[in-house]
Amino acid sequence: MQKIRATFTVFFEEPFWIGVYERICEGQYQVYKVTFGAEPKDYQIYEFLSENWRTFRFSKPQPMEKFPERRINPKRMRRAIAKDLSQTGVGTKAQQALKQQQEERKAETKKTNRQRKQRMKQEQFQLKQKKRKEKHKGH
Repeated sequence: MQKIRATFTVFFEEPFWIGVYERICEGQYQVYKVTFGAEPKDYQIYEFLSENWRTFRFSKPQPMEKFPERRINPKRMRRAIAKDLSQTGVGTKAQQALKQQQEERKAETKKTNRQRKQRMKQEQFQLKQKKRKEKHKGH
């Protein structure tokens, strides 16, 4: 039986509200980030997820460490949740995965731009050579 665990977290990151959808499927961790403008209501989030989840472009799957599942004391869980909510620092697994996805897209864009510039230079060179030959043909 396949186990899938997913969480959707909404937080405020100046000046927008950000939603981070994390999922763990077959030991693979993936993340998707969505930016909301104003603070979304619960029903708006639910509506957004139900309508758009098929179009989410998740980051590349990253292997997850295996942790044995065990029951957690409710008080301990409440403290852990409060600690997670109070922390907004950079470095969560989701933010790292999003940063990696952003870097990959940036590298891909750089690569395509470089190729396009080389192609344009080559075309300019060919055109210049053709004009030079045209000039010297008459002599």
